[in-house]
Amino acid sequence: MPIYASATPQFVCAADYVGSCHRLGADRGGVCPGAYGMARFPTKEPDIVVLAQRMVDGLTAHLDVYPDPPVRPGPLRMRTLSYLVRRDRATAAEAAARQAVATKDEALGQLVEAVKADLRYAENTVDFDDAKLKLIGWSGRRERAPVEPPGQPRLLEAASQHRGRLSLDWKAPADGGRPNAYTVQRRQPGDDADTWHDVATAIDTEAILADQPEAIGVEYRVMAVNRSGAGPASNTVSVTL
Repeated sequence: MPIYASATPQFVCAADYVGSCHRLGADRGGVCPGAYGMARFPTKEPDIVVLAQRMVDGLTAHLDVYPDPPVRPGPLRMRTLSYLVRRDRATAAEAAARQAVATKDEALGQLVEAVKADLRYAENTVDFDDAKLKLIGWSGRRERAPVEPPGQPRLLEAASQHRGRLSLDWKAPADGGRPNAYTVQRRQPGDDADTWHDVATAIDTEAILADQPEAIGVEYRVMAVNRSGAGPASNTVSVTL
């Protein structure tokens, strides 16, 4: 007969829980009794407490049916109460811990504001003098290390071309500072040897150019750029679209 099936929604075999699944199964032709709709032992704490309380009531009211249980109603009731007391203590402790963390974080925020206020005062008072700021465990402004200009982009080539549309790709510089971007430049017939026109900016090592001059030979090159400026130009590619 199911034992409070409505209060035990989790699916762990009760017979297996008490270590007798195989013995009971042997009595039914080797099939676990759970297959016949037997109640399942709960896995959630509230459901376990409900089952324990109902067992205490049932064992107490039906001594004629259950005269000698391994754990009698009295001790079972005490274990239930012991769990409830410790559960409530744990809940209270968790709430206290959350409050303690919140209080600590608030105090830390106030400390940070106070320290920053004094640091601003000290920096302005001594005009960021490093030696004087070290007297209070701080330091002056550090000069930013100069950024090295990027090196030369490598192996520029026309990957594809079609009716005024051109795809270029290249390799990143092997030396120099780290590029932040690349400038693609173009020179057409009639331009001076040193005259190059910026036609695109790329973040990666490729660029697709649209509406390019057709039926004439056009030269392209690429330069890497960072905070220090532009590095040397790449090799030049000549394209006729």
